[in-house]
Amino acid sequence: MRLAILGGGGFRVPLVYGALLGDRGEGRVRHVTLYDEDPGRLTAMTRVLADQAAPVPDAPAVTATGDLDEALRGADFVFSAIRVGGLDGRAADERIALGHGVLGQETVGAGGIAYGLRTVPVAREIARRIARTAPDAWTINFTNPAGLVTEAMAEELGDRVIGICDSPVGLGRRIARLLGVDPRDAWIDYAGLNHLGWVRGLRVRGRDELPRLLADTATLESFEEGRLFGADWLRSLGAVPNEYLHYYYFNRETVRAYQEAKQTRGAFLRDQQRAFYAEAGRPGQPPGAALAAWDRTRAEREATYMAENREAAGAGERDADDLESGGYERVALALMRAIARDERATLILNVRGRGLLAPLDAEAVVEVPCLVDAGGAHPIAVDPLPDHATGLVTSVKAVERAVLAAAAGGSRADAVKAFALHPLVDSVTVARRLVEDYAAEHPGLAYLR
Repeated sequence: MRLAILGGGGFRVPLVYGALLGDRGEGRVRHVTLYDEDPGRLTAMTRVLADQAAPVPDAPAVTATGDLDEALRGADFVFSAIRVGGLDGRAADERIALGHGVLGQETVGAGGIAYGLRTVPVAREIARRIARTAPDAWTINFTNPAGLVTEAMAEELGDRVIGICDSPVGLGRRIARLLGVDPRDAWIDYAGLNHLGWVRGLRVRGRDELPRLLADTATLESFEEGRLFGADWLRSLGAVPNEYLHYYYFNRETVRAYQEAKQTRGAFLRDQQRAFYAEAGRPGQPPGAALAAWDRTRAEREATYMAENREAAGAGERDADDLESGGYERVALALMRAIARDERATLILNVRGRGLLAPLDAEAVVEVPCLVDAGGAHPIAVDPLPDHATGLVTSVKAVERAVLAAAAGGSRADAVKAFALHPLVDSVTVARRLVEDYAAEHPGLAYLR
């Protein structure tokens, strides 16, 4: 099989390639094409992947290109992992939002809306190119905001585009571990939108084990989400929220922590990765040097993840057990295997919900458990969300639809509507100012009239 990775110079590409190196059997990926508009990033990343492949005799071949159609031609699977505007754009998204006293996180709130407005037009064009050049390929979307971008690409690709995220996987794994359960033996009752979902149950042999965890304060507060949200709040909800719900439930505290931080997350990653790419791309590096630089950079990145939220919650440093990635590369590999080999799997994915998550319509992309086989990902019926969760989900979906409309029609009014409707932007006046400032900062928003 042939895999094309769009955004092939991106920092997390070695995670995907590492998963491919461990895959065996018929129907595995034999060739990977990296596509990126930045030649320097491509050079650095091909060196990291070469270091990874060195001890593996039959490693998938890797080629790199700056030509999108060349990358897509003959692909069986396409991973879309682009970042429109780069980390400079993310840093600006965060800075502008915080300047107006609202959250500037990459996918949540004002920052996520700005990122979506920049990304959706590009994602739609990529979807059109895939439909024309590789119509039989399956597209797996990593690009954030993952649910919004997947819904935009589905306009062209239908159910042949599937969005993935590692947050639900990591959350389910941590809960199972606390309960002494093998995650492979558990059914994770999870539902919502990308970065806006809840684990409502964890069933083993038909028995829901989550109430046992919610009743145990000490165990609850021994893991990441328990420390972020607090045992009392989790018991009030009767569920364990995705970590990104901290931005909603503790918004004032988080915004204050972000405003007081030395630099925003986007600025930190921008500076960190600038140093990494310079080091990894330097000529004359000995074998293994690029991979070693990537490993060091990744360890620092993981340890500082959501640091401001932990500060706002008084949760302290991340425990070693919580540093493990949710494994989005493993989700992607399991998804590919299920489709290519018809190896049935149950995975939490971002797909068109077909009305299963009321009151959202059939075209709305939701994040729910899916049965995956050679025919793609099929969402599984879930219980209705409680009222408080339904309110958040429908509000944020309305925001996503306003972003899609603004990107399609170039309407500044629709862009203002997207910001103003978001639960974390509490003023139409602020929404108008945000649109003005983002449009002035980002060339990619020049289309807003």
